[in-house]
Amino acid sequence: MVFFSHVTILAANVAVMVAVKLNHSLHIPMYFFLCGLSFSETCTAMVIIPRMLVDLLSDSKSISVFECATQMFFFFGLSGNNCFIMAAMSYDRYTAIHNPLHYSVLMTRKICFQLMMAAWLVGFLVSMCIVTIVFNLSFCDSNTIQHFFCDISPVVCLACDYTLSYEMAIFVLSAFVLVGSFILIMISYVFIGSIVMKMPSAEGRYKAFSTCSSHLTVVCTHYGFAGFVYLRPKSSDSFREDMLMAVTYTVLTPLLNPIVYSLRNKEMQIALRKIVDSASRFILQVVNKRTLNI
Repeated sequence: MVFFSHVTILAANVAVMVAVKLNHSLHIPMYFFLCGLSFSETCTAMVIIPRMLVDLLSDSKSISVFECATQMFFFFGLSGNNCFIMAAMSYDRYTAIHNPLHYSVLMTRKICFQLMMAAWLVGFLVSMCIVTIVFNLSFCDSNTIQHFFCDISPVVCLACDYTLSYEMAIFVLSAFVLVGSFILIMISYVFIGSIVMKMPSAEGRYKAFSTCSSHLTVVCTHYGFAGFVYLRPKSSDSFREDMLMAVTYTVLTPLLNPIVYSLRNKEMQIALRKIVDSASRFILQVVNKRTLNI
C-alpha cells in the first residue's frame, strides 16, 4: 500500500511537471508555481517514504543521528518551501484578478523566479534553525523514536534538557512558517474577495473564483493537517494521533496537489490528456515493433 502510494505520488507530480514543461499555453506564472510545488512535494515524499519502506521490510529499523538530522532538515525545509510557494501562488492570483491588464508586467519570469527562490531559502533557513536546536540537546539513555520518521516531537522527547525555552523556540519557528505563510495567503484572499464582490456580473465573479478554487482546496487541506500536528499542545498521549496524522500529511498532501489541479482545471486536463495520448501511442509503437520482430 505504501509502495503503491509512493509510485502514485511520483507519477502524478511528474505528470504535472511534464505537462507544464511541454505545453506552451501553460507557460504562465500560475503553472510555474504549480510546477515548483509539484517538484517540492515529490522531494518531500522521497525524503520520507523510501526510508519508511526500508524500515517496513527490514528487521533492523535503526537510523544514525546524522541520518535522522538530515531527514528532519530536508523534510522541514521542503515543507516550509511548500507553504511559501502556496503564499506566492495566492499573490499571483491576486495580481491576476486585481491588475489583469498589467499582469504580465507585474509577474515577470524574473519576479516569479525570485519568489520561488525566496520560498526555498526561507524554508531551509528555518529548518536549519530547528535542526540545530533539536540536535544540540543532550539525549538520555532511551533511543527509541515513537514514529516512522524523524519528526520533532518524538526526537525531543528523548532529550534530558528539553526545557520550556527550547520548546518555545521551536514553536515560534514552526508558527513563523505555518501561521506566517497562512496569514500572507489570507491577506491575498481578503483582497481577492473584496474585488470579486464588486464585480458587476455573476459570470465574472464565477470565473474569478474558479481560478482560485483549486488553490484554496490545497491550502485548506495542507494547513489543516500541518497545523493539527505541529501547532497544537503536546501530551504523552498525542504521539499515536500525531503519527496517524503524519501518515496522512506525508502521503495524502503530495497526492492532493496534482489531483485537485487536474480535476478542476480544464487547461491542465487538456495538457495531461495529450501526455497520456502520446505515452499510449509510444507504448503501442514499441509493442507493434516487438510483435513484428517476433
